[in-house]
Amino acid sequence: MNIPKAPAFARIEVKKSKFLAYALPLASLSDIKEEVQKARAEHPDSRHVVHAAVVGPDGGEFSMSDDGEPKGTSGRPSLEVLKGREITNVLILIVRYFGGVKLGTGGLVKAYGDAVKSVLDVLETEPLVEKAEFSLNLSYHDHSPVRLLLDREGVEILSEEFGEGVSMSCRCPREVLEGLRPRVRDLTRGEGVINTPPG
Repeated sequence: MNIPKAPAFARIEVKKSKFLAYALPLASLSDIKEEVQKARAEHPDSRHVVHAAVVGPDGGEFSMSDDGEPKGTSGRPSLEVLKGREITNVLILIVRYFGGVKLGTGGLVKAYGDAVKSVLDVLETEPLVEKAEFSLNLSYHDHSPVRLLLDREGVEILSEEFGEGVSMSCRCPREVLEGLRPRVRDLTRGEGVINTPPG
C-alpha cells in the first residue's frame, strides 16, 4: 500500500458542471467531518461536497458520502476508484458546482469517477512504512549522544521529560528500531534500554 506524500488537486468540467477534486493525507476517519466543513466554507456556492476515504495499513477502513447526490452515484463510485489504486490514509473530496444541465445517474457515476482518477493521477505517493513507538530512560550524561543518534536516524521524538533522568517517547520505522537497540546499548554502556509496548 502507498500513502500520499502531500495534498493534490485536479479539476474537470462535465456539461458545465465543475468538479474540484482534492486528495488529502488522512490519519483517521474521525478527521473527515472537519475537512468536509472546511471545503464547504471555502466553496459556499457549491452544490455538493462528496467524499471517499481509505485508512489503515491494509486499507481496511473506509468512508463515503453522496452528500445529496442521488444514492450510489457519487460516493460509491469515488470509493471504488480509490480502492483500485492501492492507496491508504487518504481522503478524496469532490466539490461540485452545478452547471445547469442534469447529468443523469450514469453521467454522475462517470463524472465523479473521472474526477477521482484525475486527482489520483497527479497525487504523489510513497510506500506505507510500518512504524513503532518506543520509550527510553537515560541519564543526563547519555542524553546528548543518544539524541544525536536518534536525530541522525530520523526518529520522531514524541516527548521528553526531564526528572531524575530523561524519559523519552519516540516513533520510527520498525526496521530502524531493530538496528537502534544495540547502538543505544553501546552508547550508554548497557544502561539505556529501548522499551516497546506489548503486542
